[in-house]
Amino acid sequence: MTKLPNNILSMGLSELSQALAEKKISAVELTQTYLAHAKLADTEYNSFIHFCETNALEHATHADAKIADGTASALTGIPLGLKDIIITKDIPTTCASNILKNYIPPFNATVTEKLLNQGTVILGKLNMDEFAMGSSNEHSIFGPVKNPWNTNHTPGGSSGGSAASVAAGLVPASLGTDTGGSIRQPASFCGTVGLKPTYGRVSRYGIIAYASSLDQVGPIARNTTDCAMLLQAISGYDPKEATSINTEVPNYTKALTGDIKGKVIGIPSEYFIKGIDPEVESAVKKAATELESLGAHITEVTLPHTKYAVPCYYIIAPAEASSNLAKYDGMRFGKRSPKSDLFECFDDTRTTGFGDEVSLRIIIGTYVLSSGYYDAYYTKALKVRTLIKQDFLNAFESCDAILTPTCPTPAFKLNDRIDDPIKMYLNDIYTIAVNLAGLPGISVPCGFSSDNLPIGMQLIGKPLGEAEILNIAYTYEQHTPWHQKHAFNKDS
Repeated sequence: MTKLPNNILSMGLSELSQALAEKKISAVELTQTYLAHAKLADTEYNSFIHFCETNALEHATHADAKIADGTASALTGIPLGLKDIIITKDIPTTCASNILKNYIPPFNATVTEKLLNQGTVILGKLNMDEFAMGSSNEHSIFGPVKNPWNTNHTPGGSSGGSAASVAAGLVPASLGTDTGGSIRQPASFCGTVGLKPTYGRVSRYGIIAYASSLDQVGPIARNTTDCAMLLQAISGYDPKEATSINTEVPNYTKALTGDIKGKVIGIPSEYFIKGIDPEVESAVKKAATELESLGAHITEVTLPHTKYAVPCYYIIAPAEASSNLAKYDGMRFGKRSPKSDLFECFDDTRTTGFGDEVSLRIIIGTYVLSSGYYDAYYTKALKVRTLIKQDFLNAFESCDAILTPTCPTPAFKLNDRIDDPIKMYLNDIYTIAVNLAGLPGISVPCGFSSDNLPIGMQLIGKPLGEAEILNIAYTYEQHTPWHQKHAFNKDS
């Protein structure tokens, strides 16, 4: 065995790619190192649901062959984790739900297939809120994920396992999904970079649906460069997915020029209101000052329908969930009640299969879609959604990107909001509107609280404006220390 680099677990994707290309480490050795570390360390964080050890070592062996014969890509041989909502052939995909606890899919999601074709190694499936419904990763049959910066605190949700595993150094990067902030919020809480792409930029084929008009797959990584590399690998048109956008994918890594001179960044006054933590507000405003010193022009913009985003979202998303989750009836796949009566079987399967939060959202969604309430709630919410999207389009007439906090507070304690759904839902106040408008958004570390918990800022881009916000985030990174601070060496 070759002598492994001392800092192997702190290397980013580009560094790992170079180490593999230069034969400083083999893909098999890298995979073994990460598997051994993750299995030992994750007993503290609970970020993995399932380790794919046999598959991972097999794929690592193939990756070494690709590297040897010169057919490797930039991601060949690099281990990654996937949120357990992303379908993986012959590997359990549970959505952290009892109703899919034993489900093993017969096919891969498009993003899974893209990564495997690039030669990546899937280390395992990552914990999450059940069916991606939650903001704290406490709604999982496998137990809550714990924040690596402070295990008494939530890592955020629903992609809590995806963010925590990266922050803890268990994987160099991961994929999550974002329906109302589920990539950006945990990225903010865990001090990582998380990007939600434009709706349709990344295929949803093989992603178990929560709310189909809002869901998007995206990367979580330690820095913006790694985020760009992973986004490059998973983006592109997919004829199997009806909402996939058929347009050329730019080179995201080449877009990282470090030059933002003349760029106009808007700050919405509606996002700095009562309820925001003073330390969060201060960190984001300092970030704006830093961007201005780097040549950007900061201007105020207005998003007047911001206050309607949360109620609008919590009508549309549950409505779509109630429709999408109707398929889990015990007849075709997943858990099935032993009761012989058809309707009793349906009832018992769903009652014992779904957790409380999922059941609550199904009930809300069924109600707003019911006869007599459809127009009063769902139709009206769709109209409000259009107004929210138009707010952003109007704002982008005078700016290139919008800067906001990612979350109103740093990571809150586990069990702190579990019994108060409204307080929990309001945690997503800054992220939800981006999904309603179908826009790209990225969360980047911009400071720490007095309790040493990460604080994230959000950059929102124009439709298909991922390259723009990645470059702004990258430029900010190059002049600030926050992305260099990691939970896995916080005490060093």
